[in-house]
Amino acid sequence: MMNTRRTLLAGSTAVATVAVLGSTAAQAHTRPDDRQKPTVVLVHGQFADASGWNDVATRLIRDGYPVVAPPNPLRSVAADSAYLASFLATLSGPLVLAAHSYGGIVVTNAATGNANVKALVYVAAFVPDQGETLLGLQTRYPGSKLGEAALDFRPYGGGVDGYIRKEVFRDVFAGDVPKATTDLMWAGQRPSDVRTLQEPSGAPAWKTIPSWYLVARNDNVLPAAAQRFMAQRAGARTVEASASHVAMIAQPGATVDLIRRAAR
Repeated sequence: MMNTRRTLLAGSTAVATVAVLGSTAAQAHTRPDDRQKPTVVLVHGQFADASGWNDVATRLIRDGYPVVAPPNPLRSVAADSAYLASFLATLSGPLVLAAHSYGGIVVTNAATGNANVKALVYVAAFVPDQGETLLGLQTRYPGSKLGEAALDFRPYGGGVDGYIRKEVFRDVFAGDVPKATTDLMWAGQRPSDVRTLQEPSGAPAWKTIPSWYLVARNDNVLPAAAQRFMAQRAGARTVEASASHVAMIAQPGATVDLIRRAAR
């Protein structure tokens, strides 16, 4: 009888030990790497849509990052920033915002006051200070080919939209992307209300949130000199790539590497 009790006790201890180890293993299993990683929010700019981030998003998802690429309305700085801010408010946990071109103005405003935003990544993007405008930053240094002559203007009910003209689209916007691709990009470009050009930006999030910047050396929209100026002023960790304005399409690897650094 005593031996039977000892056997039962030993068996109970073994079962308890296995249960504890199993519980620990289960806890570890329910905390995979991707749950420890911030959500990466990819914000497109003017004359583009979220598909411009496809190669970057594919690599980040493969690495286990949660990724979302919301639409940018391109109606006004204030309205677009408010829209993104409301979108970010629906996301929990730490966030890394990566923005291209005009998307930089939007995240600079939308991230202000959001404690979940841990890093800002600017890819050939505008990084305004309070009161600055897109047009003012674009023309601060010479070299931009995106002037009035490069645009088609189409009125709509609430204002006027600007589109890059077909004959100059590739040279101005994406000179290092195959023509077959840029033909599709032109056909599906998202226009921006021209009022965004001179609408002042608000209080900048980069004054309180760490930032990273990818300078596109061959940019014909936002001159590289302007990019370097804004990146330095914001105290951004900066890298450079030989790329056109759409650096996230032309150089997805360099873009992902920078986002990974910010995420860490």
